[in-house]
Formats: sequence, C-alpha cells, structure tokens
Amino acid sequence: MADDDRSPEEEFQELMRRLMSGDTSGIDPEQLSRLSGMQIDPAMLQQVMNQLQGAFSGTQEGVDWSLAERQALHIANQDGLGVTTGQRTDLDQAFTLAGLWLGEATTISDLPRPPRAVTRGAWVSATLPVWQELAEPVATSIADALTTALGQQAPEDMQDMIAGAGRLMRTVGGSLFATQLGHVVGRLSTEVVGGGDVGIPLMPDGDAAILPQNFADFGRDLEIPDDQLALYLATRELAHARLFRHARWLRLHVISQVRDFAHGIRVDTDALEELASRFDPSQPDELRGALESGALLPERSEEQTAALTRLENLLATIEGWVDVVTEDATSRLPSAARIAEAVRRRRAVGGPAEQALGSLVGLELRPRRMREAAAMWRAVTAAVGVEGRDALWDYPDLMPSSDDIDDPAALIARVTAASRGEAAPADAMDDALAQLLAEEASGGRPDAEGSAPGDRTDAAGATDAATPASADEVGENGSTGADDSGPRADPDDDAAPGDQRPV
Repeated sequence: MADDDRSPEEEFQELMRRLMSGDTSGIDPEQLSRLSGMQIDPAMLQQVMNQLQGAFSGTQEGVDWSLAERQALHIANQDGLGVTTGQRTDLDQAFTLAGLWLGEATTISDLPRPPRAVTRGAWVSATLPVWQELAEPVATSIADALTTALGQQAPEDMQDMIAGAGRLMRTVGGSLFATQLGHVVGRLSTEVVGGGDVGIPLMPDGDAAILPQNFADFGRDLEIPDDQLALYLATRELAHARLFRHARWLRLHVISQVRDFAHGIRVDTDALEELASRFDPSQPDELRGALESGALLPERSEEQTAALTRLENLLATIEGWVDVVTEDATSRLPSAARIAEAVRRRRAVGGPAEQALGSLVGLELRPRRMREAAAMWRAVTAAVGVEGRDALWDYPDLMPSSDDIDDPAALIARVTAASRGEAAPADAMDDALAQLLAEEASGGRPDAEGSAPGDRTDAAGATDAATPASADEVGENGSTGADDSGPRADPDDDAAPGDQRPV
C-alpha cells in the first residue's frame, strides 16, 4: 500500500510504532498534517514528537542532571545581583576576626583556603554534586517504577510497543525529577546564609562561604547590628567547615547515612499506577505535582525510620559541637545569645525550600536533639577541657553515640580516665567481649561448662595438669618436680585436649 493511500489512523499507528521502536528518522511536520482526520492538532503533536525524539536520540543513560543545574541556576540568578566590593570587604574582615576567636575556642586547625563571599549561583554550582548524589537513588526508583507501572497498565496487544518505550519512560520520569530537584535547590539558594546551613557537608572539602544576598534577609527582623551578625555567622560557618576538614571520615559518614535512608525509599505503586493510567507525556504537570508534593512516596518503613533516627543523632552531635564552639568563640559579642537562638530556631523549623526537599526525597535534615547534644559537649568540655573534647573527633570509634547524648556520664567517665592515662571503666560492650573471649579460651564452654567444681585452679594454670611434662622437666626418679603424692593420670586414658584433672 502506498503511503498516500493510508488512512489517518494507519498514519498515526505507523508513527507511534516507529517512535516506540526508537526509529525517529524521516518524521517531519508534513507527515503530521495527514492526522487532521483524527481531530489531532498537528502543532501540538509536533511539540510532543520533538520531546520524544530528543529522549530517544539521547545518549546519556539514567537521569540528565544538567536539567537540575539549569533549573537551579535559573532561579538562583533571577535577581541578577552579585557580591559588591563593600560586602566582600566586610565579610573578609568578619572571617579574619572569627578565625582568631575560633583559635581560642577549639584546637581544630584553620582551613587551607580563605573563606569567601559567594553568589547564589556559585552556591548552586558548588553544592549540586552532593545534591545529585543524595537524590540519585530516589530518581532511579521513581523512573523504574514509572516504567513498570506503564507496562502493567498497557493492554496485551500493546506490550511489544510498551517494551520498546522503556527508555522513553525512564527519560520522562528522570527528567521531571531532575527538573524538580533543580527547582528545590534553586529555592534553597535564596534561603541559606552559609555553606553549613543545611547541616550536611555540601561545600567542597575545606571551603567556607557566606551568601551576602541572603544575609540581609536573615537579620531583617532581629534588630541586631550587621557587624555582630556577620561575626557570629562567620564564626559558625568556619567552625562547621573546620570540623569536616579535620575529621576526614565524617563527610563520608554523613553522606553514607543519608544514602542508607535514600536507598530504602520505595515508590507508592498504587498511586503511580493510577497516575500512569492517565499519564500524557505532553502534559507532565500532574506527574510534576505528584513529585513535588511527595504523593508518590509512601509512609516510612521501620528500616527507614531507624536510618533517619541515626542520621538525626549524627547531625545533632555535629551541630551541638558547632553550637558550643561558636558560643565560646563569640562570647565577646553583646548579641551572641540572641543570634544563637535565632539560628537554632531557624534550623529546627526550616524554610519552604527545605520542606519541599523533604517532600521530594522524603528526608528532613533536622538535628532534633541539638540542645541535648550541646549540653553533652558542654559537660565534656568542663570535664576534660577543649583539647580532650576535640580529640573525640580524631577517630570514628571515639565519637559520642546517641546513648551518650541521653546520659553523658559514661562518656565523661571514659574521657576523664583517658586524660589521666587510666583504663576506661568497663561498660556493657566490654563485659560482653570479655565473656566471648573467655568462652573462646575454654573451647566454647562458658565458665568451665561440663567440669566439676574445683577442677581449675586459675585462668593461667587451668590446663597445666593435662599438659605432658617435657623430657627436661622429668627428674631421675621420673618425677616432674610437682607433688607426686596426688593421683596421676593414666597414660592410657583417652583424655580430650583441655580436660581438667584434679591436682
């Protein structure tokens, strides 16, 4: 049959067959003009075809994160404001003085690079790689679930066509998620004041930064002089950056905890199947709205809740230390207490962009126990001083646990003993390890299980009676030098290794 003899329905079927199979060659607006008999707007369909052809012709696998960057930068750079020379000078001076004050409040060393004032766009570019790493498990889960749901919704006679469209569906879902993430990160860039505002290590290692464009918004209703605000925020930003620079393992520890949570995220398949049944690639607003509202993310599982609790405790431990160090370093500021309370409330409540991030990836980065953690760090400082306190960040196994936040007494006892060169008091873990080693030494039998009372004299000589004497130890009369009055073990006895004999 010649192409001109085909009906509009046949033209449309051929068009969809070629698209779903990935063959986009030879499709042009002239061909679409033949669809007028089906009451389809050729202009609208041409726009859809351009999107579909772009998806099929793309060579990048997975999510196109460049969409997130473009969207975030578009929002961040909307006002077109940069950092003025005056702002940069004021913040440079604040950072210099904050560095001197921190030298008195902590033993953790200074950064290798000078801190700086950055624009919102520069903050987006510097932090987006971390956002991408955190969001990738969620984006992959949504793209996979969308592909599966559409396949389940398709009629039997269209399964072959849908099977060839898997890449398209993944591209559509991944692209929408990347765009939405860019929207959230762009909005965050209009709210954060420094690189450590969100609590996780977003800036490159050793970098500290403040965003002057958001600095004025932070202090607008506080009625506190700008120079005091700048000094306090610069001190806090430096303390946060110094900690992650000093404890190199801490950055990976935090990111791993976030990814543990993100890997457990599963998409609400019922909601997604309902959405897929009416999904129109040319009208992605419904899917975008579902992503933004968190409607596709079900209630947290028990594993996710446990992972989130661990993350919150870790963030609280970090933020509590930063809070204590900043308070000590800024004790000269008349308004330091008021600024500190404003910062704590801001971190506890979060802004609209942080709430949108929670809806998008199901994660709220809240150090809910920051006050309790700060009290713990204050108690440790009083017990062993600044140097002993900061030494707890030297190794991962020294870092305080959630139990230490609940009751710092055991932590204080450990660090106090260590500062005196004494052995730390035994805890439940030490007792369990000692019991395990004792059982291992006795052949897996706890406390001489299976032996009669009095069979062993002491731990060191428990098996001496069962150990044959060497030739050198045997005297001329055949004695071993031990008391021969007691009963002897018969050489023919089939005593198992480790059996105990009365002495």
